[in-house]
Amino acid sequence: MALPATPLSTLAPPQAAALTAGFERELSVALEGARLAGALQIERYERLERIIHKSTHDVVTEVDTLSEQLIIETIRGAFPADRFLAEESGHSGQDRAGIPEPSDTPKDEALPVGPGRQPTGPGRQPAGPPARIWIIDPLDGTVNYANGIPIFCVSIALVVDGKPTVGVVLDPARDDLYCAVAGGGAFLNDIPIRSPLKEKLSDLVVHLALPPHGFARRENRVRKRIRVSRVTGSAALALAWVGNGRFDAFVQPRGLSLWDVAAAGLIAAEGGSLVTDGEGHDWFDLARSSRGVGILAAPPDHHATFLELLR
Repeated sequence: MALPATPLSTLAPPQAAALTAGFERELSVALEGARLAGALQIERYERLERIIHKSTHDVVTEVDTLSEQLIIETIRGAFPADRFLAEESGHSGQDRAGIPEPSDTPKDEALPVGPGRQPTGPGRQPAGPPARIWIIDPLDGTVNYANGIPIFCVSIALVVDGKPTVGVVLDPARDDLYCAVAGGGAFLNDIPIRSPLKEKLSDLVVHLALPPHGFARRENRVRKRIRVSRVTGSAALALAWVGNGRFDAFVQPRGLSLWDVAAAGLIAAEGGSLVTDGEGHDWFDLARSSRGVGILAAPPDHHATFLELLR
């Protein structure tokens, strides 16, 4: 159970201001986009007309595409110069700087010049990642959604100079809205949240998703030390749940993408968890390829133990 907290509206002005920390408009726009997408998903829930198989184990529905369009249109209306990396339309390759290339921006199109940006063109190489890029998973848990399992979410993050800065995860089925701004703490429905501290590893409920090959012994080691493990089918929602203690830890050392973790990882970290990649390094890197991301989010007192169990 999450620790008791005070509604955001009752906090003293300095405390309330800490949440947004100069990103008030960005957070507001992300919340609006998430709400629009979530409303569409609930409207179409268990009424799908089209399901396309993306791969053997993954599908995409018309709701994925429409949700993504709503989110991008909402953000682009407020921040037309910002870049996007979205699961359905923007993961087709990487640009010459080694970061994911949003599909709506041609490689040779000039980006607005500003902090962290340099003009690009046929004769220029990008100096680094864009200063501001929105990373969007419009419907994380599509297989659940398509099968009427009410565990799915909308995930929207703003990455500034390579660092997740604003994160929003909406659970439409429960009308739970998680959000965080770097340095401002994590919130659920305007109430500050923090993952509770548990002294014993054996008391932890853990999202545990290890690769099917080469990890059997490590999985057994982890299972023997914790209370119980679960896999939800929505990595972004499971990771956001670490922010308020629905899960005590999230362990998935590979197989994720940037849009799975950008928002939820920030929420988990701002909720008090220590968040790294599967080997204990920085958890977020724009250069990571699709399905090349791993996350270990755990209470600081237990994080090192999980790393040791995974070796």
